[in-house]
Amino acid sequence: MTADPDLSAYWSGPWPGEDGGPRRLQVPGNGATVPVITASTTADIVSRTDPVVTMVVVRDPGEVYLLRNTFGGDALISVVERIDPSTLEVLGRSPDLVGGPMWPGSIAVHGNGSLYVVFGNHAHRLSPDLELLASVELPHDCPYNGFVILPDGTLITKDFAGSSPMKPVAAEERHPCELVALDPDTLAILDTCVLVEPSIARLSSIGDDVYVVGDTSLLRVSWRDGHLVPDETFRGTYRTMEGQTYGWDCVLTLGAAWFLDDGDGNSNFDGSFQGKGISTAPLHLVRVDLETAAVTLTDVCGLPGGLIANPPLIDPDRRIALGYDSGNGVMAAFDIGDDGTLTPRWTKTQNHASHMILLAESGVVITGDHSRDRMIDQVVAIDINTGDELVRADTESPLQAVVFPALGYDGTVYWCSMSTVSRVRFS
Repeated sequence: MTADPDLSAYWSGPWPGEDGGPRRLQVPGNGATVPVITASTTADIVSRTDPVVTMVVVRDPGEVYLLRNTFGGDALISVVERIDPSTLEVLGRSPDLVGGPMWPGSIAVHGNGSLYVVFGNHAHRLSPDLELLASVELPHDCPYNGFVILPDGTLITKDFAGSSPMKPVAAEERHPCELVALDPDTLAILDTCVLVEPSIARLSSIGDDVYVVGDTSLLRVSWRDGHLVPDETFRGTYRTMEGQTYGWDCVLTLGAAWFLDDGDGNSNFDGSFQGKGISTAPLHLVRVDLETAAVTLTDVCGLPGGLIANPPLIDPDRRIALGYDSGNGVMAAFDIGDDGTLTPRWTKTQNHASHMILLAESGVVITGDHSRDRMIDQVVAIDINTGDELVRADTESPLQAVVFPALGYDGTVYWCSMSTVSRVRFS
């Protein structure tokens, strides 16, 4: 499997944005030396603790950038650091970037060479030397969680309608989602578009089509002649049963959008999602056909109290879907039939909660496992075919990773929790 085919407006490198690209395939981009991992492989880990760590992106060789933010209150700031690829030492730092209400933000390397950050209710453009080039305040006093870059270079972001540990939001208080299109040069707002329901998930896109997992349906909006145009003919309603709650980010591949539901309860995070789910319906791997909007729900483990805050992983070459339930500590793989139906392949106990990395050539997936007893987060490489564990190693993070990993040019994995960034090298 090659890199995300929708990376034309991103910088050419192994990991220019969250999940490796806007389809959220979680595969490396261009130029990466992919590590070979077997049952005899060992992992060397260096960790650094600094709140609040969200994600890493990679530009040119040696250019590794870390997004962090302050903690507490609604007037938070974010900062971007260029870090040493080996030691994680800070080599350069942006100015303090005006932020706003707390939710993990996003950073990406644009095809024009600049770095873009969305955090709180602000967006910023930075040079590779971390000079501030442009900023904009976004329309609403709430967090904006992530963005995608479309083929013409336009940035699309959205507001976040969910709860945070410090700011719970009742379902009836959620506001309808509004998309915002930003000019990549000036960050001027080019257009906005209010949708028919709230959204907690981050955006995904194919070409000029942006997909929004709303709190009941999957919606589609097209970027057309400088305007955001909702597709009134497309609506994949996935919340169809009592006790089922909203979905998170979707993966776009094999003619479908794939995501996990039962996302409510994430504000109960206390260093782990284990035992924190509030949904009474079992957690599902959701498939929405991109042509017909037909919806299929498949139980991940069939237990109540399910909880997730991130996407599944889909291996289109092997036609395997990997889902998980962070509330119940279960991972499960499914074979994908030609018609999109799912058949159980394997299941295992593992306290995974973050985004993942797929090494497509070998079928190895970089995942996490959190030990509540030891209060330590581990990086675990597994074989997607069998679920077999190949490598397991401690990070220094006491918190379960619930954010974004990345892969560098030399095959280094950068594993982020909200307390810690770790660099992992396999040999």
